[in-house]
Amino acid sequence: MKAPILFMISLFLLLSCSKNEADDSGQDSAYVDDDLAGPISRPKTGYGSDGAYTVAKISFPSPLYSGRNVEIFYPKDIASPRPVIFYSHPFGGEESAYNIGLYEFIAKKGYAVVFAPYPTTGVTVDERYGVLWESFKKAAADYPDVIDTKKVGFMGHSFGAGASFALAHRGFVDEGWGENGRFIFAMAQWYSYEITQEELQNFPENTKLITQVYNDDVTNDHRMAIDIFKNINIPNSEKDFILMKKSVLPTFTYSAEHNLPNTQSSYDAYDYYGIYRLLDALIDYSFNGNSAAKNVALGNGSKEQATMPSYNGQALSPLEVTDDPSPLYPQSKYSFQCGASNNPRIANCN
Repeated sequence: MKAPILFMISLFLLLSCSKNEADDSGQDSAYVDDDLAGPISRPKTGYGSDGAYTVAKISFPSPLYSGRNVEIFYPKDIASPRPVIFYSHPFGGEESAYNIGLYEFIAKKGYAVVFAPYPTTGVTVDERYGVLWESFKKAAADYPDVIDTKKVGFMGHSFGAGASFALAHRGFVDEGWGENGRFIFAMAQWYSYEITQEELQNFPENTKLITQVYNDDVTNDHRMAIDIFKNINIPNSEKDFILMKKSVLPTFTYSAEHNLPNTQSSYDAYDYYGIYRLLDALIDYSFNGNSAAKNVALGNGSKEQATMPSYNGQALSPLEVTDDPSPLYPQSKYSFQCGASNNPRIANCN
């Protein structure tokens, strides 16, 4: 099935947008990082703080996408194979620069991340999945000195989030990856192809899941994310559905739109506290069994999980966490609706 033209246009526009930024000329500079937009600085310690490792990169030709390279970001300082995250980008985001902050954050914390571009025109959805899968498989096969397939996460945004479930099933079930730790982190999810109800009920018991949606997203209907979250067999204790809402400060707006995270144009506290912090903790819990990490990543709305930072006494909107999500808005809000005929799981829309 060809991707709709509207999908290509809308996400192209989204990729061109920066975060919603107000005039901050009156801010106290003591609270501003040179490369971090907004008045709130990145975490200095704990989950979400930058790691100490030096980022290195390997590039190799994509096995199915001519002229493009797959990239592996990893910690140069570590000689042994590292736990890995296979990242599936949003539609049109085939340059790693679009979300370079995320990949460098992962590598600085001591893990490897594989970024695989896929084409946006002239191919079917299934072919895009094939490009992603063959790229991930080749990275794992050709670089065993960098990648440890015993501890594996799949992460994606929009198209890539929808794809992550089928790709994770292939990796976890067909290849046996992640025997010592598995997770999925899905953001602003689009339709999920190549995954059956039976396969959703067939994920290994040690799989963890964070599904994250953004309140001001007008691109992807949250019902797609809700469907997969409710139907995957991961127990509630090992998964959380998280809604992020925007925060308006006097000098800056932290937006919760479809293109979060997007660190090509700027970083801000939502990247670090809303996404990197939870990912950091989810990795630690999934790969190391750290119970304190679970309380941050999968805390079922715990203070440690849901609380966002404050500035001058004004707190950012807390994360809204649930195990029983329901849609807040009509499908008409979104460009890509759960009830659309090209949704392979249309029967699960409510």
